[in-house]
Amino acid sequence: MALCPPLGGRWKLGWKDSMQGSLHLPQQNYEALLDRCLRDHCLFEDSSFPATQSSIGSGALLQKLPQRLQWRRPPELHSNPQFYSTRTKRLDLCQGVVGDCWFLAALQALTLHEDIMRRIVPLNQSFTENYAGIFRFWFWHFGKWVPVVIDDRLPVNEAGQLVFVSSTCKNLFWGALLEKAYAKLCGSYEDLQFGQVSEALVDFTGGVTMTINLSEAPGNLWHTLTQATYSRTLIGCQTHLGKERVLENGLVDGHAYTVTGIWKVTCKYGPEYLVKLRNPWGKVEWRGDWSDSSSTWELLSPKEKILLLQKDNDGEFWMTLRDFKAHFSLLVICKLTPGLLSPEVGQKWMYTMQEGRWQKGSTAGGRMESPRDTFWKNPQFLLSIWRPEEGRRSRGPCSLLVSLLQKPRHRHRNRKPRLAIGFFLFRVSKCYEDQRKLPPEFFWSNAPLSWPEVFLTEREVSRELWLEPGTYLLVPCTSEAHKEAEFLLRLFSRKHTLHELGSNSSVAFSKEIVDQNKGQDEFFTKVFGKYPEINAVQLQKILNHVIWPGLANAPPLFSLDSCQGILALLDLTASGTMSIQEFRGLWKRLMLYQEAFHKQDSHGSGYLRWVQLQAAMREAGRQGEVVLLGMKGSAHPPSRKEGGCVTFRGDSNMQCYSLITEAQRHGSASYKNIGDYDCCDHS
Repeated sequence: MALCPPLGGRWKLGWKDSMQGSLHLPQQNYEALLDRCLRDHCLFEDSSFPATQSSIGSGALLQKLPQRLQWRRPPELHSNPQFYSTRTKRLDLCQGVVGDCWFLAALQALTLHEDIMRRIVPLNQSFTENYAGIFRFWFWHFGKWVPVVIDDRLPVNEAGQLVFVSSTCKNLFWGALLEKAYAKLCGSYEDLQFGQVSEALVDFTGGVTMTINLSEAPGNLWHTLTQATYSRTLIGCQTHLGKERVLENGLVDGHAYTVTGIWKVTCKYGPEYLVKLRNPWGKVEWRGDWSDSSSTWELLSPKEKILLLQKDNDGEFWMTLRDFKAHFSLLVICKLTPGLLSPEVGQKWMYTMQEGRWQKGSTAGGRMESPRDTFWKNPQFLLSIWRPEEGRRSRGPCSLLVSLLQKPRHRHRNRKPRLAIGFFLFRVSKCYEDQRKLPPEFFWSNAPLSWPEVFLTEREVSRELWLEPGTYLLVPCTSEAHKEAEFLLRLFSRKHTLHELGSNSSVAFSKEIVDQNKGQDEFFTKVFGKYPEINAVQLQKILNHVIWPGLANAPPLFSLDSCQGILALLDLTASGTMSIQEFRGLWKRLMLYQEAFHKQDSHGSGYLRWVQLQAAMREAGRQGEVVLLGMKGSAHPPSRKEGGCVTFRGDSNMQCYSLITEAQRHGSASYKNIGDYDCCDHS
């Protein structure tokens, strides 16, 4: 790949911000830094995470680096650099020399949910409009969404190839830049060397993870996977611990994978349950039954075989649920709504978050097996839980989801080992109105209702409990006394209150979570539960029967041609079908474009002037490419541009079109069928 000439012209070499190294993530004002760089015509240089060895680290990672490591910006690496493109295959990232397969596995799961991804990766960033070498990403960091600002200098070898994360489309750089931002959040690239896929899933979503030990998997594992796949979840898994090495069966020991789909097939001998996985390396696949070259595919009908089998060495493959349980150790499901795996009816949940600390000499009491005169010193939280108004008739127990996260004890994620943590739950038989901690005598005479069978050195431990309405005591602790760390306690239930006892007595205020997508999710899940992949006819049926939120006018009607066009646009695997993950991405885009269109079409005229069209493009978060939906009628390609207006004509059908900006400064544009446009370099 030929290198682009060094940046020159009106750009100066760079402007460094004044931030210096500290124990905490530096607070940087992205807008102010961007404005200053644009005003001074210079490219941003981040001195808090410089293009030097200090940002890479000082450990074993240095041994993997090329001898002449260089730092280059994307415009220096490609003549047409793109930040992100909707036209690429979702799973297009490949791991570099950093041992961060756990991060990549979570990131691949994130790409299956474009609406969630937009929160972490603002897609309105580019290397053209308002480019100043500065980018921003967002991560959920122990209770808060925090921005991480970076410059776009990336480590490359002498040939200009990225050393760390790269894309199969050589001119796409969002993955490499996101990895750099996450490395900054964790302290360095070296601090990404080891980890659990659950950690990155939480940092991307703020959700709660549920980890299933596959050697002790419940009998309803397929049901759990089905619910998780067809709901708003991110799913990863890990092979057995050990040195990372490729086994004879094609799997990699000590490695993380992404679960990208499931399918129940009908063979000549009966049903078979298949799980689809992807290796973050972007290559090296399973070689057993149902692998790309396996003869077991001949057991299927030709239609199912064509639908499922893709013979590409891209790291993605199928295997049976039986083999999955045998060769993988952990299944990690990140729940974005607390009711995902709960049978309770209702949309409203209460969410409480409380920070705390185990402090040597005062609140670091250790586990209950330690001397009984120290366990009571741990932080104590009084919990009251009851049924919501709409559930009063039910006599069943209440669902409570508890998540305990320990905060890192050093600016660098891997510099200090994590503590083994857990929590105990006790029933308080009578109303406790005292604000003082419960004394040691309480724990001598009351056995816990829930306790950690094993204390885990994980960042997060969580458990779903079923409790009768009443008052309880929650005690988070470390496995050993006198160990110091800060923690974050999160509780989810239909209705509860929580406050801390002791000298730091305080009430934790609860927030209400309303799952706005619940009705739609149930409808989508019902459809995709019957048809794991839908064709154009089924897509038409879904779009013409689903409830469109916030639409005052009559809902749009989609023609079969429209749905075939949408599939042609989104069907990157050429299967002629769409998965539920792809459909969720489409649905979010439809909502986004509907909002952008109507925001500009304030008079309900059904057309936009060119200035309004440009505003709608910016609103939809696309630079140079946008899909516009005429929600009032159909959005047919504008037959002409009259009086500065772009008109939308047609019958009651809705269609998608791409408007590609040719020369925005001249105010002109051309129109092109969206299925024909591809801005990625696959060379």
